[in-house]
Amino acid sequence: MSSRETMNPYYSEPLVFVDLETTGATPASDRITEVGLVQVDEHGTRRWSSLVNPQQAIPPFIQQLTGIDDAMVATAPTFAELADTLLPMLEGRVFVAHNARFDYGFLKNEFKRLGIRFSARVLCTVKLSRKLYPHEFKHSLDALVTRHALVIDGDRHRALSDAVLLPAFLDVALREHPFETVQQAIAELLRKPRIPAGLDPAVIDELPETSGCYTFYAADGAALLVGRSPNIRKRVLQHFAADARKPRELEMLARLARIDWQEAGEFGALLNEARLIRSLKPTYNPKPKKSVGVCVLRLIGQGDMLVPDIVALAELGDVDPHLVFGPFRARRDAQRLLEKLADGTGLCRKLLGIEGLGLEPRTGTACSAQPLGKCRGACIGRESSATHHARLLSLLEKHRFAPWPHQGPVGLVEGPEWSPLIHVIDRWCYLGTIHDPAELDTLQAGADFDFDAYKLIQFELKRRAGQVLRF
Repeated sequence: MSSRETMNPYYSEPLVFVDLETTGATPASDRITEVGLVQVDEHGTRRWSSLVNPQQAIPPFIQQLTGIDDAMVATAPTFAELADTLLPMLEGRVFVAHNARFDYGFLKNEFKRLGIRFSARVLCTVKLSRKLYPHEFKHSLDALVTRHALVIDGDRHRALSDAVLLPAFLDVALREHPFETVQQAIAELLRKPRIPAGLDPAVIDELPETSGCYTFYAADGAALLVGRSPNIRKRVLQHFAADARKPRELEMLARLARIDWQEAGEFGALLNEARLIRSLKPTYNPKPKKSVGVCVLRLIGQGDMLVPDIVALAELGDVDPHLVFGPFRARRDAQRLLEKLADGTGLCRKLLGIEGLGLEPRTGTACSAQPLGKCRGACIGRESSATHHARLLSLLEKHRFAPWPHQGPVGLVEGPEWSPLIHVIDRWCYLGTIHDPAELDTLQAGADFDFDAYKLIQFELKRRAGQVLRF
């Protein structure tokens, strides 16, 4: 577009600049406490705002941030009472907001609760700032206010005051860039993504720009792909991009009929991804390593010796935790470790059980490695059993299977304090995710041990020592 003779100073279509204040960060469970909007079209500019009774308590942190408390919204209209006034002000306009999917997602959910389907083309001013000012590192609303000397009309973190900042930012952008450049950037951000033929286009509108896992399904319900990303929407749309597609990806997209997702932090997304891949066995994911019969290696007494014994983890029972090592995906992995120790350290293959336990070491025959100088002779009494056992324990130390360090289940918390996610772990098993400790009883008591989840949990518990929630 080469002329500024448009319906409004910013773009060729009517715009509505929107900001919301809410009780938290999760549209499915949190509610709106204030709406502020600025309409811009050929008739000029109009402002509107209202407090909203969220019909739930506002967390103290949010009250401190926004200045909106429970008393202020107690007599305000509910969203249901405002819907008939608000909807006509939004419909038929490009929806403009900062971190737009947040505000858009909340409004969609509020209208959905009333049985109203709200949909709009969405322009995010965070993304627009990144396009127009790629050399800048920060693009938060506070950063824009500071960088462009935007004047705050009212209280920062109130809905209308923040909504008014957005056209002010576009005013600056149009002064600092050619009109055509701004128009092109907006048009690119509004361009509709390519969508596979079998997928309902409406689902793209629902995808969150938050961290979590997503699952692609075929029309017959078969799982096609499980993935995770810090931005679910962005990653899903990357799958649909026309460039650099491989035949296998094209085949998957041709079958795609449904997308599910679960929002979570980085740790929760890792846990969910591992769980979903294990349970759904999606066709187009790389095949995970099989954990066929997860087992451990334990040392048991036999005469004056400690003999390695490989046993399924589920059959371990009550043993000295200092004599248990692993876990291993399968029995053969434990056997490989013993063979590696024997070949590299002079431990005896007989005493390790690789060649079977024959006679007592001092009166037995040599193992196959002893004549080759690869065994120090514990099998024939040249090395004492005590020395052999001490060396074995020392070499196995880094493989020790850590006992569960808590009395019962614990929680690892992710997310903001006003809307936390609590990942519940018990005896190295992931039981599920809750929002409140009161929901603990809703989780299934037992869970199967998963090798990959164990590694993730062990690392996270060590990294966040002292931050564990005890129930």
